[in-house]
Amino acid sequence: MNFKDYDIGELKGVGPAMREKLARLGIENWQDVLFHLPHRYEDRTQLQRIGQLVPGEAAQVLVTVEHSEISFRRRRSLICRVSDGSGLMDLRFFYFSKAQKDKLSRGQTLLCFGEVSSGRGHYTMIHPEVKYVSNTSRPPLDDRLTPVYPVTEGLKQHTIRKLTDQVLLKLKAGQLPELLPESIRQHYQLGDLAAALMFVHRPPPGIDLSQVMSGEHPAKQRLALEELLAHNLSMLKLRSKMVREPATPIPPSQSMVKALTGQLPFQLTAAQQRVIKEIDNDLQQPHPMLRLVQGDVGSGKTLVAAMAALQAIEQGHQVALMAPTEILAEQHWNNFSGWFESLGISCGFLVSKLKAAERRQSLEQIENGDAQMVIGTHALFQEGVNFNSLALAIIDEQHRFGVHQRMALKDKAKHTGCVPHQLIMTATPIPRTLAMTAYADLDTSIIDELPPGRKPVTTVVLPDTRREQVVQRVADACQNQKVQAYWVCTLIEESEELQCQAAEETARQLAEGLPQLNVEMVHGRMKPFDKQAVMEAFKAGDIDLLVATTVIEVGVDVPNASLMVIENPERLGLAQLHQLRGRVGRGSLESHCVLLYHAPLSNNGKARLETMRATNDGFKIAEKDLELRGPGEVLGTRQTGLVQFKIADVMRDRMLLPKVTQVAKQLFQEQPEVSDELINRWLGRREEFGQV
Repeated sequence: MNFKDYDIGELKGVGPAMREKLARLGIENWQDVLFHLPHRYEDRTQLQRIGQLVPGEAAQVLVTVEHSEISFRRRRSLICRVSDGSGLMDLRFFYFSKAQKDKLSRGQTLLCFGEVSSGRGHYTMIHPEVKYVSNTSRPPLDDRLTPVYPVTEGLKQHTIRKLTDQVLLKLKAGQLPELLPESIRQHYQLGDLAAALMFVHRPPPGIDLSQVMSGEHPAKQRLALEELLAHNLSMLKLRSKMVREPATPIPPSQSMVKALTGQLPFQLTAAQQRVIKEIDNDLQQPHPMLRLVQGDVGSGKTLVAAMAALQAIEQGHQVALMAPTEILAEQHWNNFSGWFESLGISCGFLVSKLKAAERRQSLEQIENGDAQMVIGTHALFQEGVNFNSLALAIIDEQHRFGVHQRMALKDKAKHTGCVPHQLIMTATPIPRTLAMTAYADLDTSIIDELPPGRKPVTTVVLPDTRREQVVQRVADACQNQKVQAYWVCTLIEESEELQCQAAEETARQLAEGLPQLNVEMVHGRMKPFDKQAVMEAFKAGDIDLLVATTVIEVGVDVPNASLMVIENPERLGLAQLHQLRGRVGRGSLESHCVLLYHAPLSNNGKARLETMRATNDGFKIAEKDLELRGPGEVLGTRQTGLVQFKIADVMRDRMLLPKVTQVAKQLFQEQPEVSDELINRWLGRREEFGQV
């Protein structure tokens, strides 16, 4: 039987209201139920003693009620004090009835399951699942792991489990179509799909729990491979759709690239020259270039992009460069204007905060073609922005944008009958394992060489108890060694306003404590003009110490700035720390970065800071970041459109990726109908992100 042909409404308990809730999870037929997989399991097969509990972990305990009371402190709640001979614990309920309170009487035995948190002198469970147990009977323990499914508002776990039970009964009696060809299943020794699904939904009693929890069980690996394959196929489908569209072939530059190269005070590295050739070749094709250029901080990606832009501009076309922040867009505008002005090329600028008159003028120049090189933020792909002849779109720091935003720029060339070539740049190196998954629709170039003369940044990790010593070291470096320094402020809260307040207070303290230095400040809430003025003064050497928020993470290039202090670095991810550190070491001076942490550090925090101290290699740092935080955090899943995997884990299953890539290409070319079925099975409506 084909489970996707059976509507969800045919299952017991699914009415119109339930159907609507299930649709929010992408569940519309029986196949969707089968492939809505548990994201974790709860172990209700055994009991734990209160004295053994660990805060932050879920546990099951058999306890006796000591007493119950309604508390009105802060918020009305029912508090039930329980014990099991090894310790005391509170059960707290914010939503309860009088009948529930009456049942929680002294001496009542309870079987409770919930997450343990620290309380005032003892542990607490908030809204645990409670079963009332007779003192004379054995507690009703489960004989297998309990699956926990992704749910939505108004949909409870037991509802999903009941629906899954119904479909699993049909799975036992029916036949689930194997979409992978027999030859592939045999070659890679893949087990039975139906058996793997049965196992994952309802792990049998007596199995190795650690193997299930870790995802290393063969059944989980069987499903993970098929899910990774479906994702890879969806990216190949996206690429196939894009390359079928026409693009303007752009021949190599005859004069402009040579002219720009001639005015540079340095030689291009061999890596830059190699990547420029790869881009040249792509631009000459009648279908759109889709190329990702990776390079570590300071490797010269922007100059490579400028060479590509000249190729298009020399043929009479426009180029758009989209940056994720205004300060980075301003930095690009300064760089490109400096390079292109002598070549007679006009650079346009478009960001959200332009005044009405400036915006009107910029839009006119973009529409009539006077602005040949257009630089801006996400404002570039908004309504009302009309390009005259857009042939190349350059997207910087792709992970800050969504796939939809990247693709939206192609619509700006609709009237020409072509789509623009796309060049994606990132200074956040993407581990190969992740690139194979998230960017399977792109060709990849890597600038794996830094310009000659660049010296690695020496990084030291110090507790903030030594802050005064660090301040004096900064003062000595700025005053006696004539270098410039950054002092970066971070806050735990995701609040730009609070970050700015922290920067203002730090700047005030440093200015008072170091009157011999010119201390200034820059943060994200400053007006663009004021921000730009401060950065230009810093670049000109008029400012000794620049206090900043993480707004300086990308795009700031001041060769004389060779010292950076980052306060509370434990609050930032590795990629962000690496980007910040990349603001120093951009000249020929010995450069230093001080990570001033606040104790105590978590194990994760210690690992991040140790990685920063040990290496300047962005790709090694990216691999460690992936290991510590996972792919969703590293890429910014919500923004990139990268699907949330149901069972696969890119880091855990990275050994499967070469196999997946090979099989995906084979299936896509030889059996496209199977590819579509696999994509539908695993991604369903989420495939839409690949259809923009």
